[in-house]
Amino acid sequence: MYLLLLAVIYLAFISLGLPDSLLGSAWPVIRTEFDVPLSYMGFISMIISGGTIISGLMSERVTKKFGTRTVTIVSVFLTAIALYGFSTTTEFYQMCLWGIPYGLGAGAIDAALNNYVALHYNSRHMSWLHCFWGVGTIISPYIMSYALTHTVWTNGYRMVSYLQFGIAAVLVFTIPLWKVNRSAAAGENNTAVLGIKGALKIKGVPYLLIGFLSYCAAEATTMLWASSYLEGTRGASKQEAAAFGSLFFIGITAGRFLSGFISDRLGDNKMIRLGTVIAMTGVACTALPWKITSVTGFVIIGLGCAPVYPCIIHSTPKNFGAENSQGIIGIQMASAYVGSTFMPPVFGLIANHISLKLMPVYLAFFLILLLVMISRTEKACRA
Repeated sequence: MYLLLLAVIYLAFISLGLPDSLLGSAWPVIRTEFDVPLSYMGFISMIISGGTIISGLMSERVTKKFGTRTVTIVSVFLTAIALYGFSTTTEFYQMCLWGIPYGLGAGAIDAALNNYVALHYNSRHMSWLHCFWGVGTIISPYIMSYALTHTVWTNGYRMVSYLQFGIAAVLVFTIPLWKVNRSAAAGENNTAVLGIKGALKIKGVPYLLIGFLSYCAAEATTMLWASSYLEGTRGASKQEAAAFGSLFFIGITAGRFLSGFISDRLGDNKMIRLGTVIAMTGVACTALPWKITSVTGFVIIGLGCAPVYPCIIHSTPKNFGAENSQGIIGIQMASAYVGSTFMPPVFGLIANHISLKLMPVYLAFFLILLLVMISRTEKACRA
């Protein structure tokens, strides 16, 4: 039963990853159909991430009141409904409106399940959990590429919404599995609410939030703009760009699978540093003026990004106490989504008014900032 529950949690994270790579893969076609500028993708991602910021900040209270399993099931249904809504859009503003429920659902499930696994499973399971998020992100670009080749982009969103509804149904039928850890479920409700002010008073938390924001800014910018970068600077076709855009997700998924075998041995902090250095190597490859090196670079960036997110989350209970982890992880999610919300649109403006070729410089800045903030967090926690 214990392993079955872990399998259900993995499935829920596939559902979290399925929609994340759709927008970037389809945007070259969507912006042409709606006749909007290249940078407008940033507005949709900003609205989605705005919803995740709100739900991330609310996650501590909501999870303590309703429990992880209820939050998970409701959130998956909410994202499935939103994705179906995307498939019915005929105007740009409609995509913006459907981004609201999608963001709210994604943020709630992200914070609740990350804290649950950080508390009750070791580091390798956290890496593999996020590996399954990557499985979802790999599947959806190919679904979108198939839709673009044979039908229209809206069918790509519709097919993914059907997959989400199926996963939500599985979660409903497996509700009894969550009862295998009664003490964990009870523990969700027994600790006091930490709140934002309480979290920020803990030494090291502000540095960690800035570092997490920086990482997610680099990840989200890569996720959303890889296809456009390959099309606009390396001459890839729209169909090629949609498919090549998934290579980042292949890298991050493979990296998280491999990280699971070494993360317990090296520890979270070493894994974060190692991953960041690898990601910076990938950024250097994307700056080279050949399509093959740029495509390879996005795979390497994915490999480097692989251990960073799960290791930051998994180290939270150890660094700041299990009793504080749900509150801090919820705020971490909000901080992460601030990076995901505002930094890709900023790059969109840079691409629009200066050049898409500045993407490697933009990514390198945030990866360096991540290294600095993680080092300061470690010193504060040791002190």
